[in-house]
Amino acid sequence: MAMQLDHEQLHRLLEALADSDIQEFRLEGDDFRLEVRRNLPTQAVMAPVMPVPSMAAPAAVPTGDTASSSPPPAATATRSDLLDITAPMVGTFYRAPAPGEDPFVEIGTRIDVGQTVCILEAMKLMNELETEVSGEVVEILVDNGTPVEFGQVLMRVRPA
Repeated sequence: MAMQLDHEQLHRLLEALADSDIQEFRLEGDDFRLEVRRNLPTQAVMAPVMPVPSMAAPAAVPTGDTASSSPPPAATATRSDLLDITAPMVGTFYRAPAPGEDPFVEIGTRIDVGQTVCILEAMKLMNELETEVSGEVVEILVDNGTPVEFGQVLMRVRPA
């Protein structure tokens, strides 16, 4: 049975959470995931994420030499020959499976579709980020252990 959540039900759910002592809440359906996390008593934070079945960043659409000062919500290339791997959620970026272990990828690493390129930790859950592109990693833009935002560019890949 698929779960549907209309705008009114979502609004009532968020109001109920705002009036409660709940600090973290997650609701998953077939094609969505809602996460609410509160750090302060009066502040609710919603972390938008990609649909659950696919935790990989979308393939980029080349846009020429356009670059903006804030990260775009979707993957776009700042150079026409590179594709961006972006964060599908808010979390902490880790390059290796565990402290002291080798990173998943380095600059110059050849990657294939479905290959794990990093871990994003959100709410104590370790989410492996699998790529939807094949090619060579040419830039790693985030330091290990750094918080990242939804849509932030993590790596750039020269497609195979």
